[in-house]
Amino acid sequence: MTTILVTGAAGYIGSHTCLVLQQHGFDVVAFDNFCNSSMASLVRVQQLANRPMTVVEGDVRDGACLASLFSRQPIDAVIHFAGLKAVGESVREPLRYYDNNVIGTIRLIEAMSCAGVTRFIFSSSATVYAASGKPQFFESSAIGPSSPYGESKLMAEKILTDFCAVNPAWNVALLRYFNPVGAHESGQLGEDPTGIPNNLMPYISQVAVGKLATLSVFGDDYPTPDGTGIRDYIHVMDLAEGHLAALNALAELPPGATPINLGSGCGHSVLEVIAAFEAASGKSIPYRVVDRRPGDISDYFADATLAAQLLRWRTSRSLDDMCRDTWNWQRRNPNGFPK
Repeated sequence: MTTILVTGAAGYIGSHTCLVLQQHGFDVVAFDNFCNSSMASLVRVQQLANRPMTVVEGDVRDGACLASLFSRQPIDAVIHFAGLKAVGESVREPLRYYDNNVIGTIRLIEAMSCAGVTRFIFSSSATVYAASGKPQFFESSAIGPSSPYGESKLMAEKILTDFCAVNPAWNVALLRYFNPVGAHESGQLGEDPTGIPNNLMPYISQVAVGKLATLSVFGDDYPTPDGTGIRDYIHVMDLAEGHLAALNALAELPPGATPINLGSGCGHSVLEVIAAFEAASGKSIPYRVVDRRPGDISDYFADATLAAQLLRWRTSRSLDDMCRDTWNWQRRNPNGFPK
């Protein structure tokens, strides 16, 4: 494999993965409609990698656009990030999420099939799992998303599984990852959420830089050591390297579409993350405890054994690394990428 199509390339995880691919010798075709991302991220990827890549503006729901791309550009494999990802927004706008995340995946599979491209990595999510009362999630754990976002990821997984059952030449990895955080160590790439952040780490970093006044901690009465929720956080560069590992291992995976957890295998509480970020930034993070959010569970983390076995991959960066790199990105780019 030499040329990789990355959809949703300008987004948070997509941009970091493009950089890792380029640094390991792959040619990247970056595809994005820029509905919630910036071209500036791809400019910086090329600067950091010191090599150009092909950038195509388009929407994965546009079959004609995809057909044109595959007809003029040789592609060896596809990594599919393109889609909407805010859980709360998906509850308010379910049709928009099913349209983007499910229909977009179908159009992409169709275009790949017509072009004879059979290697595929799908950006899935731990939100496909059901809350079971047990904190550790295995690939065999019960499935049961609690939001349209999670349902859209599960639908796409099911479509790929059914498609592979009748197309055994395809190699597909369904990467279910947990809580991506952090930024590239240069401070030139990072998470740039639109509006008020939905996730803990970018919210904390915006409080630290003065964009937001205080952090809301949703509940301190969970059955955890400090009463706050525990999550499995994974550095975005570890996650990007996980996609590289999956790409290199695709041909060795079992037949069909293979679900694989990408996580650290351990968790950190909200208060632990706050303390680590204060240490990394030298800033105080004011917070107030508010009511729990409906649907939140006390703690969860990945069992990442299968990723170690099949992909020869495991995380290497710590919570301190995540906080340091997030702060380096935020202080250098207080308003995110240039608009």
